[in-house]
Amino acid sequence: MKKKVESWAHHDYTTKLSVAIVYALLASVAINFFYQPGNIYSSGITGLAQILTTLSKQVVGFNVPISTTLYLLNIPLFILSWLKIGRKFTIFTIITVTLTSFFIHIVPETVLSTDPIICAIFGGAVMGVGIGFALKNGLSSGGLDILSITIRKKTGRSVGSISIYFNVLIVFVAGILFGWQYMFYSTLSIFVSGKVTDAVFTKQKKMQVMIVTKHPEKVVNEIQKKLRRGITIINEAEGAFKHDKQTVLLTVVTRFELPQLEVAMRCSDPHAFVSIADNVQILGRFYEEDL
Repeated sequence: MKKKVESWAHHDYTTKLSVAIVYALLASVAINFFYQPGNIYSSGITGLAQILTTLSKQVVGFNVPISTTLYLLNIPLFILSWLKIGRKFTIFTIITVTLTSFFIHIVPETVLSTDPIICAIFGGAVMGVGIGFALKNGLSSGGLDILSITIRKKTGRSVGSISIYFNVLIVFVAGILFGWQYMFYSTLSIFVSGKVTDAVFTKQKKMQVMIVTKHPEKVVNEIQKKLRRGITIINEAEGAFKHDKQTVLLTVVTRFELPQLEVAMRCSDPHAFVSIADNVQILGRFYEEDL
């Protein structure tokens, strides 16, 4: 049993390292192939790093590489993460940010197009795939993720407004530095990146599940064995066709957990009637695992 646990942990670490490398490559391609040639700013700390790099020539007389600026901006956030979130999370975040900074530095800036609309759309799409893929596999790219998780752990609430305000500041500065048209191009890129991230990262999309079954105990036990979800039980439900007594179970899962739910249903009651409502809104506390 101990060997099995160690093997699973090793596999998990290997997977996370592979995902970190993929994210780092995608982020470097987005920045060096699209954002920089098109004068497009990314969202979050990456966008701030671009701004500081642009201003560095005026301040210190030479351009500080984006890779260096990005890493330096994340250092105080690493400390915050170590103190408030956890060591394992922080170590993997440091690895991801280090790899990202390294690949941004070694991947040459390549001009595929100078059209800012093309650069905004494709840069945003590539970055969105990278962010979504990292989040889906339990990795953080650092930056605002650390602040968001820290505040969520303290308050239990989503802090998407922080990201919105920060990104508004980013695109406003982009307008000042490059011209107001680039503010709109950067906004377009951030919008595309967010939509692609949502399409790839499905963990936050919630679904309401209604199960009509004659074997409620088996179903409840199997679901709770595979998922950490509460279940509401409605006994003595009556079918309109046969007037037989059945039990209705209500729960909410994420789209990410849907395959596990399907496995649980096949194991416990393959003949149960299951209805799933997509993208429901939740009021109150909904358990979400930390990255």
